Amino acid sequence: MRKASIGVALWTLAVAAIASAAPPVEPVFKDVTAATGLDFRHNGPVVDERLRNLGPWFTALGAGGAAADINNDGLVDVYLTNSLRDKPNALYINKGNLRFEEAAAAWGVADLNDDKNFSMMSLFVDLDNDGFKDLVVVRSGRSLIFRNVRGERFELVPDALAGAPVPRNPVAVVAIDYDHSGLPSLYFGSYFPDVDLTRVASGKGLLHDSWEAARNGGTNFLMKNLGNFKFVDRTREAGLADTGWTLAMATGDIDKDGWTDLYVANDFGTDKVYRNNGDGTFSDVSRRSIGVDTKKGMNAEFGDFDNDGWLDVYVTNITEPYLYECNMLWHNNGDMTFTDVATDMGVCDTQWGWGAKFIDVDNDGWLDLMVMNGFISGGKKDYIDILMPIMLDSDVDLSDTMNWPPLEDMSFSGYEKKKLFRNVGGLSFEDVSQRAGVDVDTDGRGLIVADLDNDGRMDMIFLNANQKAIVFRNETRAGNWVALDLEGARGNRDALGARATGYAADGQIFYREVNAGNGFESQSPPTLHFGLGVRKSIDNLEVVWPSGTTQRFQNVVANQRYRLREGGTLEPVSAEKGGTR
Repeated sequence: MRKASIGVALWTLAVAAIASAAPPVEPVFKDVTAATGLDFRHNGPVVDERLRNLGPWFTALGAGGAAADINNDGLVDVYLTNSLRDKPNALYINKGNLRFEEAAAAWGVADLNDDKNFSMMSLFVDLDNDGFKDLVVVRSGRSLIFRNVRGERFELVPDALAGAPVPRNPVAVVAIDYDHSGLPSLYFGSYFPDVDLTRVASGKGLLHDSWEAARNGGTNFLMKNLGNFKFVDRTREAGLADTGWTLAMATGDIDKDGWTDLYVANDFGTDKVYRNNGDGTFSDVSRRSIGVDTKKGMNAEFGDFDNDGWLDVYVTNITEPYLYECNMLWHNNGDMTFTDVATDMGVCDTQWGWGAKFIDVDNDGWLDLMVMNGFISGGKKDYIDILMPIMLDSDVDLSDTMNWPPLEDMSFSGYEKKKLFRNVGGLSFEDVSQRAGVDVDTDGRGLIVADLDNDGRMDMIFLNANQKAIVFRNETRAGNWVALDLEGARGNRDALGARATGYAADGQIFYREVNAGNGFESQSPPTLHFGLGVRKSIDNLEVVWPSGTTQRFQNVVANQRYRLREGGTLEPVSAEKGGTR
């Protein structure tokens, strides 16, 4: 699709879909945190005394988490990261009916923060293709990998990342079988420069050297999976040694050539788009794909918001009275280029944006958007009033932390209400946050979307910096749905990079891809969820595996979860294995 035809194409698709869809319903979510047993509060890390004047900034990251079925019982489990020494990370085993049991210590993944290393996010991924999802814990310092032992416990693999460059300050990781080796490799995104934040010589050079084109951030690094939990640094060979201030990354097949590409969201400067060349290397195609942006990218999420069969990208930025940047909703033009339609679609302004996910909250067949926001909620005094004169002083070296005024207990774009945008037939988005009951004013960071109780409706977990996590149960009178779990046989077992397209009799298209780690500091389960509205089936379903194998199925009946092993048949998953329906 070319840029000139976007408006006409969107209108045509929307009219066709709306004609066959049910009347819109109001999204309804209920805070059920207390009843679930998921009782978690994030605590920020302690950094060197020379950085304490900006302590709340340095400790405002790390409220991350991962969600997947780690014991193969059909229920989504959740791992949440803490960042303070002696404050454990938490593992919540799903017992069904939206009840969780904390078991991090029993599984061996609780106490992972010390004087030199603190957790930032995590990732569940089957690194050895044994059918059980292993755990990657991203830490500022040295990250860790744990092997899943038969769905009963995790076992540290101490030398798995021994070849990773240090020091590094990663805040993000994605799993990607970038070379079709059949094993998921790991790409880490780093934020702060490559220093030990717990022991610095001075504050010089530890912050961005430009508000709009900073290139002095941490170095991203690619760890290739060699098998048997051995990883080797292949960053420079692959062409991925970016030094922007990376906050989030996303994997997806942008041009649908069968090779997974990368989108990297950078703070204080231009984002990066890397095209997978299919030979173990990537090409930086950012200028052609998206041009040069000067914004503060904090989220990278792929999803087909207009149901044209191509992955679009949503990136959050800062949109405040003192810095009106606007988020970016990159529409995929089908030729490795994107057009920003955020303003036209009504999803530009979410204030200080963080994690965001595409989620069909009402199962009408159109992907909605949930956005986390808010930086630091403190006292009545506003830090920007003190910071602005210094920002405007060209003689001040703002890369030196000691030149910044102390944050102390002030607020900095705090107490901001979360945003839920309902997709109106691919034509626009409508803010339904308040009506849906999700407009809390926490300092949001990561976001997990998952069907936690297997009732066919997508629930959410809000992850908040230095505050408690919140579990929202989806109680919307939603439409029909299909859920699909894919298992690779010729390629990686997690089916990372697999593409599934559903076709309805009325001409509607539903496109999904399997990923691990897209978004900000959080991972949602790999299950592919299709909202169908009033439709009772997906008339034709096509699955394209990373190996190149293509499978097609007809009349996939709605309101059922299916499992598909590469080369096999669609198998319904029983309600008993999946909890309540």
